[in-house]
Amino acid sequence: MSWEEELFALLDDLEQQAEALYDAERGWELADRSRAAYREVTLASRLMATVGAEVRFEVAGVGAVVGVLDRVADGWCVVSGAAQDWVVCLPAVAAVHGASGRSVPELAWPPVARLGLGSALRRIADAGERCVLHLRSGTTYDAVLRRVGSDFVEVVVGEGREALVALDRIAAVQSRE
Repeated sequence: MSWEEELFALLDDLEQQAEALYDAERGWELADRSRAAYREVTLASRLMATVGAEVRFEVAGVGAVVGVLDRVADGWCVVSGAAQDWVVCLPAVAAVHGASGRSVPELAWPPVARLGLGSALRRIADAGERCVLHLRSGTTYDAVLRRVGSDFVEVVVGEGREALVALDRIAAVQSRE
């Protein structure tokens, strides 16, 4: 083999080694980017991709809530169970079983999904029906929701007694069907 052939063989070998090192480094970089991108995925975005499916939520102060996920919005969702419907506050959710492996970014959500928990509670208050208000502490109120403020809900419990309940302490609201 001539010195030119040896030189080209050596250069080819060095080029292949450089490509292998670049590919190995790029693999780590892509994996790191993927992990960083997934860090932006929220529970609500995963649930948005799960709408229409049977789910099981483990909710603080409530326990298991099982049913079809009907709606997801900013900080809350609606689960239709066999006997009743639930408005579940996402900050009170400890675990979800049956969620989709996909996610829907907030930019793709319908405008109505940007409504907060207060909007859902106002709708229940407008209906004037009795419900069970579950707090994260495990306390429950068999109540009628009257009015919803910016960070509380006014409820009537028992024989006309009024109570104010902080929105951030609510775990779920259960229909009384």
